Amino acid sequence: MKKIVIIINGNGGAGKDTLCDFAGEVYDTMNISAITPIKEIAKANGWNGEKDAKSRKFLADLKQIFVEYNDLPCQYLENEYKKFKESSAQILFVHIREGEEIDKFRKCVELPCAALLIRRNSEAENWGNASDDNVENYTYDYIYNNDKPLEEAKEDFIAFLEHSILDPA
Repeated sequence: MKKIVIIINGNGGAGKDTLCDFAGEVYDTMNISAITPIKEIAKANGWNGEKDAKSRKFLADLKQIFVEYNDLPCQYLENEYKKFKESSAQILFVHIREGEEIDKFRKCVELPCAALLIRRNSEAENWGNASDDNVENYTYDYIYNNDKPLEEAKEDFIAFLEHSILDPA
């Protein structure tokens, strides 16, 4: 299998990390996020890892400040992408929330790249920040409805990956 980059997005609680873990049980994968360097800065300055609306807005606002100041999130992703290209991993999952940041990263990628939205049947929560609240306002290459019970989700997601993204016929 050739290497592929899958930019993955979806509302909080849609199951993105679980699905990436499932893929990692079948394929050699790497899983990175544009928010990682921002979380590290926030943790070093008092944020304790909360996932409530206030914390999500704080991280989204801080990320936007760094995007405007020195593009730290994209620099981080580009460095991790270079590591992926040199690794044995087959799939790189890249978590990016904002459409303009997805487009910016895609311009840096020479390998096959797809944008994937994960949806869950539950209603989308309004988090009070543009990064989370505008997830649906992007044109994705693929949409996966994560609506199966957990015991069926792995097989269903792997089949979706294989038939839709990795080897579309």
